[in-house]
Amino acid sequence: MGLVMWLRTGLLMAILTGLLMGIGYLFGGPSWALMMFLFSLVFNFITYWYSDRIVLSWYNARLVDEAEAPELYAIVRNLAERAGFPMPRIAIIPTETPNAFATGRNPKHAVVAVTTGLLRILNRDELEGVLGHELTHIKNRDMLIGTFAAAMAGAIIQLAYWARWIAIFGGFGDDRDGDNIIVAILIAILAPIAAMLIQAAVSRSREFLADEGGARLSGKPQALASALMKIEQAVRYRPMREGNPATAHMFIINPFRGVSIANLFSTHPPTEARIERLRKIAEEMGIYF
Repeated sequence: MGLVMWLRTGLLMAILTGLLMGIGYLFGGPSWALMMFLFSLVFNFITYWYSDRIVLSWYNARLVDEAEAPELYAIVRNLAERAGFPMPRIAIIPTETPNAFATGRNPKHAVVAVTTGLLRILNRDELEGVLGHELTHIKNRDMLIGTFAAAMAGAIIQLAYWARWIAIFGGFGDDRDGDNIIVAILIAILAPIAAMLIQAAVSRSREFLADEGGARLSGKPQALASALMKIEQAVRYRPMREGNPATAHMFIINPFRGVSIANLFSTHPPTEARIERLRKIAEEMGIYF
């Protein structure tokens, strides 16, 4: 698992670094490509060591102790013991949109984040299913590659936004303004597409695996299926209005539907397909719903 994780992470870093270098080359030639390469090295280093802080800060998430969230701590501790790894830290995101994600560079430095909306609408069994899903991501070491994808894709999308403004207000200040405007428009269109396709490739199969792991870890596949339905329905009516759309793949359900160009690309399998798989897993466990 460790070797595969490092290979996947290394490949993703190489692809996203290449994208940034390509964008830099289109902006200003070889010198900009080199600058983007150096930027990527620094960015990758910072993302590795501070991935949890970066993502949590995007959502104003607050780390809580056991005294503040005793039931939440009890559930996570029990699931972590079953999974066989250290108790992760717990954070709460102040939003009524129900959702959850895991972040951190490894199981020893992991954080499970849940929204206030999730705690409000789910019962204990459903919450166990969702937390089992997130702890499976931790066990499978999906958080590191997911956070790299979020951070790097976010950087690419930000460059695309800058390119739009350059295209609107014109040029880079030299006599190639016409060509540069065309390049800026191409970057503005293609960079978010490339970033989101990478996110989709990273996350879709991992969600099925995390669903199965969460169902077996909690022993409650039917509760996880019920939680997915509740979250899906809630997101339709109350999608997140703040945060970074480049992190959509980190959540158990994409929380940004209808909010950003990023959501033109599915970062998760269809919820119906996930629930159907959970039904089959439940039957294998001798549970019917």
